Amino acid sequence: MKIVTSLSFQGQCREAFEFYAKVLGGKITAAFPYGEAPPGMLSDDRYKDWLMHCWLEVGDQALMGADMDEEWAPNIARPKNGFDVTLHTEDSAEARRWFDALSDGGKQTMPFEATFWSPGFGGLIDRFGIPWMINTVPGKDWAPPQG
Repeated sequence: MKIVTSLSFQGQCREAFEFYAKVLGGKITAAFPYGEAPPGMLSDDRYKDWLMHCWLEVGDQALMGADMDEEWAPNIARPKNGFDVTLHTEDSAEARRWFDALSDGGKQTMPFEATFWSPGFGGLIDRFGIPWMINTVPGKDWAPPQG
């Protein structure tokens, strides 16, 4: 079984997924615009370039995404709440790089720093409104900072 997070956007899905692919070293394996849907499915030409389905492979993990209008998803314009896309790595430098890249143009909600559970952890909302947590998995010899 694979659990995959699906992210919703309002016309920025392609841009966001190209950005995520670059930051995370992944590959977009599917990107289907509404304009390629079967006849009669697209109700408005302004959505023809929006993505109805996008799939990003990153190692053995994936993210799925789509563009949604308020007509289809009434709360799409509201801030995302109740979830975070969470990245885990044993490499603190890699975690810091992800954090810095994803927070560029967004908002840091918790600075990237050592915590009592991790040598490096941080939270952010990226420039597309998606919340992320970046976590460094501690090695067996790691000890939390004393203070």
